[in-house]
Amino acid sequence: MKIKFAFFDAKPYDKPSFEKFGAEQGVQFKYFETKLTEDTVDLAHGFDGVCVFVNDTVNAAVIDRLCEMGVKIVALRCAGFNNVDMKHAKGRIHVVRVPAYSPYAVAEHTMALLLTSIRRIHKAYIRTRDFNFSLSGMTGFDLHGKTVGIIGTGRIGRVFVDICRGFGMKVLAYDKYPSDELRGREGVRYAPLDELFESSDIISLHCPLTEETYHIIDDKAIDKCKRGVVILNTSRGALVDAEALLAGIKSRKVGAACLDVYEEESEFFFEDFSGHILEDDVLARLISMPNVIVSSHQAFLTEEALSNIAETTVNNIVDIINNGQCPNELCFNCGVTEDCKDGKCF
Repeated sequence: MKIKFAFFDAKPYDKPSFEKFGAEQGVQFKYFETKLTEDTVDLAHGFDGVCVFVNDTVNAAVIDRLCEMGVKIVALRCAGFNNVDMKHAKGRIHVVRVPAYSPYAVAEHTMALLLTSIRRIHKAYIRTRDFNFSLSGMTGFDLHGKTVGIIGTGRIGRVFVDICRGFGMKVLAYDKYPSDELRGREGVRYAPLDELFESSDIISLHCPLTEETYHIIDDKAIDKCKRGVVILNTSRGALVDAEALLAGIKSRKVGAACLDVYEEESEFFFEDFSGHILEDDVLARLISMPNVIVSSHQAFLTEEALSNIAETTVNNIVDIINNGQCPNELCFNCGVTEDCKDGKCF
């Protein structure tokens, strides 16, 4: 008997890997281009579960309707779960995620954005396409010897630490739960958040979005930073107060920003708005700034990551169907999987 899943917010690059691993494990996916919302949730009628991504809505109303239709599983094909009302889901529906797909994909994209920004590679590309070989305004700076503040030292954060160390950078790290793996490593030191803000030339965000980390970069944080600080965010959009960031850029306190995520991205990212007027004024103004680079939540998008995401998601589904539990099932209290002492503290 086939396990049937409604796959929301489907993109062409999702299908090959999910078709491959789904066929191997007897999981059949029905792909819907629309996002999961209160208006589209009825498309999941008759399915065992739903497979969702970062901009799908799994709020209380959606969870209620899924349960009414007999849907048993919400399978997140991503690490983040801030779009799920975990308290409302408790005891009613299984929620599984992909805690790690390719930390290298995200960490490498972060460094790609940083290098592109500080060495003006994006500007050089545009200039030379017009046969303009002037170097005026193209001066960058060395990463070697600079201090990078890394907020969040989970899998992705630790890979980014190693990349930065490879460039000869000094690392200040902050995490509510410090990594034993990083303690004592040469060139790496855990520090209080205020010290990280005050001492870092570059700040990179690799933490989950929680009540504590919401707008961790706001006007107060930016005030504490060095003048000319470079801010990188390839984690969750709402970690950064976009209006505070824009003000920091305009005041020249923030020297550059590289964003793969944006707080209000669900209305825009993954879609083609070329030829249209962008209605989000803050995003439009950020993109217009010469020292801001925005990519459209693509840090995860490598062949290796897509394959890992599909394989883990399918395994999660099969585990829940066959065993009623899964190592990657989210804990409804602490909101984690691998770091929860017994895996099911709820």
